Amino acid sequence: MNDEDLIGRFHARDETAVREAGARYAAYCLAIARNVLPDRRDAEECLSDALLAAWNSIPPARPANLKTYLGKLIRDAAVDRWRKNHAAKRDAPAIVPLEELEELLGEEEIDAALEEAELSRRISAFLRTRREAERNVFLRRYWYYDSIEQICARWGYKKSRVTMMLKRTRDALAEFLKKEGYFL
Repeated sequence: MNDEDLIGRFHARDETAVREAGARYAAYCLAIARNVLPDRRDAEECLSDALLAAWNSIPPARPANLKTYLGKLIRDAAVDRWRKNHAAKRDAPAIVPLEELEELLGEEEIDAALEEAELSRRISAFLRTRREAERNVFLRRYWYYDSIEQICARWGYKKSRVTMMLKRTRDALAEFLKKEGYFL
């Protein structure tokens, strides 16, 4: 069964769609959640939350790519869980990739800006102008929350190369966003 058939099952309100999507994409989704949450049980709960969110949002949504759609749902669930787990702790560690991006947008603006669909489209347009290696490293760091070490291991890069690639891409993104009117 392909994703189109699976999405059709969601639209038909066939509950087996949730089980099938979970079986097919659990490893992918859990990898995303585990990059945000250290506790395996929290990540597994986020998987359940993401599958429930898919059930509740399809229909009316008809995602073009179910894997990416579930990836976004699990990522959102993991970040929400992380925030809930650390809400009362003054010394809670930040989610490092978002903390790095806060330098570009400012702490108060980061949450609102990340929700803004137009900003997402502009960042995507910016990333399409970058070399494939830069784009891949940026996405692994800021979308999947991979550590620098995980990125190095994935592509065989040295740590200094990855950190410099990320810095240059962030700097270029900041310049791009200034030109797009996101900074005064």
